[in-house]
Amino acid sequence: MKLDFWQVTHDPLEKVVALIARRALGEGERVLVVSADPEQRIAIARALWQAGPESFLANGEADAPGADRQPILLSAQCAAANGASHVILADGTFRDSPGFARVFLLFPPEAAPTARVAWRAHDGRDDVTRAYFAQEDGRWVKKA
Repeated sequence: MKLDFWQVTHDPLEKVVALIARRALGEGERVLVVSADPEQRIAIARALWQAGPESFLANGEADAPGADRQPILLSAQCAAANGASHVILADGTFRDSPGFARVFLLFPPEAAPTARVAWRAHDGRDDVTRAYFAQEDGRWVKKA
């Protein structure tokens, strides 16, 4: 599993979710976006739909009809009814995410200590490849 830590400092979280989701969909993958905050999920859904007339990112809530057909599924739980291989932990809370090929933990600077704990919890695991991303001059740069 790839485990990516993204410290969100400049862009709105919704924009970062859209960036990651667009890339994953471009690779033929499905995405699960997890947030315990229903208001945050609504804001993310709105941003995904409004990504542009030719590049909107179709999505839906996990408890809505047809959830299994959604390319991007939003949920409070880390369960992918849509068969997603990628999960974005958008609320900054790390959750064990078995069964996913790639996990993205998005967190604000004030949550960095908690993210470090999650990073260290995966020390020595041969089945996990970790990376840390930060924004520099408006671009996302892989740091570790």
